[in-house]
Parts: sequence; structure tokens; C-alpha cells
Amino acid sequence: MDGVINVYKEKGFTSHDVVAKLRGILHTKKIGHTGTLDPDATGVLPICVGKATKLCEFFTDRSKTYEAVMHLGIVTDTQDITGKILSTTKDKDFADLSREELEENLEKILSKFRGPILQIPPMYSALKVNGKKLYEYAREGIEVERKPRPIEIYQLDLGKIEGEFVHLTVSCSKGTYIRTLCHDIGQELGCGAYMESLERTRVGRFPIEESVTLKQIEQGEYTLLSIEDALSHLEKVVVNKDYDILVHNGNPLKKSDILADETTQICLYDSANTFIGIYGFEERRNLWKPVKMFY
Repeated sequence: MDGVINVYKEKGFTSHDVVAKLRGILHTKKIGHTGTLDPDATGVLPICVGKATKLCEFFTDRSKTYEAVMHLGIVTDTQDITGKILSTTKDKDFADLSREELEENLEKILSKFRGPILQIPPMYSALKVNGKKLYEYAREGIEVERKPRPIEIYQLDLGKIEGEFVHLTVSCSKGTYIRTLCHDIGQELGCGAYMESLERTRVGRFPIEESVTLKQIEQGEYTLLSIEDALSHLEKVVVNKDYDILVHNGNPLKKSDILADETTQICLYDSANTFIGIYGFEERRNLWKPVKMFY
């Protein structure tokens, strides 16, 4: 069994919980997830099975889309609903804003967060500093200096506003913390905010509409996407028969051997249309080199 399952992670499960349960359901140990979702978050979690576990890192790098609800007027230590309340805002000016005024203010602030930005990771995260996870420091009451990291917000759209609850649609690069985005927007607005809820609606080519729950998988109601279909976003290149032996052995090819976009990775096939693996261009050596082999 080799391929990818578009799993809908339900609330209360960690990403590792999902992997553990699928090992039992599918009777295989070779399973990996493609990007952590917090236990309270829901949505798309592509799961790689068998040889497809080699793809985990590729899906982690893919852009992701979320539907988030931001709660205005409250700041928590975790920047989400699970945390301890640090402050609340009883700002008369904020409370007296009309819906139109609040929407106008939010639109101005959201524009500051679109595109390439720097984001300081939250203390309650699994990032390591000096070999220790940040959340371990946080639980000990220790604040650690964190360096801002470059991320990119491709899409940040304002949805409905229901009192202090603001709905956002976010498409972003890897490494983006949506709860930190909510926190930072609240700081800019001047009233503070935390992330009330989060649902991931897309990871690369995997939309939430095609995702399945663990229960559905247990009942056999799922599709195992082949490795090649999972990589359909990459250009397909078929080599001449003269190069079959080279690619079968994972050898690099000259720039002149392959006509393809050198700025992206490609899916390489032999002359018999057998999938060989993912190749990438190394400019320094002027060669196409294997990144992951599946032959």
C-alpha cells in the first residue's frame, strides 16, 4: 500500500494520534503526516503511506489555506483559546465602533500582513532553542528571545464579523502560525486578540471537500492517491531510451539531456513511462540530480 490519503483531522486529536490510529486501521507501520495541526484545530492532514512517506517533506513545503476565527479584546499566553487570559480590553473607543468602522479599520490593518513578512514564533510552540522546545520554557515561566522568521501571506481576506468574533481566510507559506497572526492583528488594532478556532481547508492539491475522517477510513470509504497523482503539480519529463540505465541507477543528467524549467523540480520517467523519481536542477554543477528516488 503506497500513496496519500487526504484525512480530515477532527478536534481533540494530535497529528501523531491520527498516524497511530491509521497504523492500526491500515495494518502498516510505514505512515507519516505532512504538517502538524494543533489538537483543537481541524481540517486537512494529508497522510503518506508506504513508499509515499518519502513525500512528507514535499507536502510540508506546500502552501496551506485556513479558515480562522479571531476573538477581539482578549490576549492569552498561548495566543489561542486554550491559553490563560493575560489581559482584556474594555476600550470604549473600540466598543463604540460601528460595524462599518471596525471593518474599515480591520481592512487597513490586514493589508500590513499580506505578502512577505517577519513573524516572531509563539512561546507555546515546538520550535527548539538550545535543544529545548519553546513550550517547555513557557511551562516553566521562562520567556526566551525568538528571532523573527520570514513567512509569506498569499491571501488574507476578511469574512463575517459577529460581535467580537472576526472570520478570516488565510493562505500562507510553511512556518506560519495563524494564532500569532491573530495575536499580531489584535495588537495592531489596539484591543488585543486570540485565535478562537482554526480549520485547515487546503494543503497544496488536497482540498477539505475531498478529505475523509478516521471513521470513514475504518469503513473503507477512502481514496488512496497514487504517488504520481500526488505529484501532479510537478512537470512530467520522459527521457530518451539512451538515458534509461542512468536514471534507473539514480545518476544525474546533463542540462542538455532534459528540456524543463530549471527553477522547479520535475517528475522524471524512463522511456517506458515508468516513474523514476523527483529530480532538481543544481546550477553550480549544471546537472539534473535526483532528489527522491522511487524506482
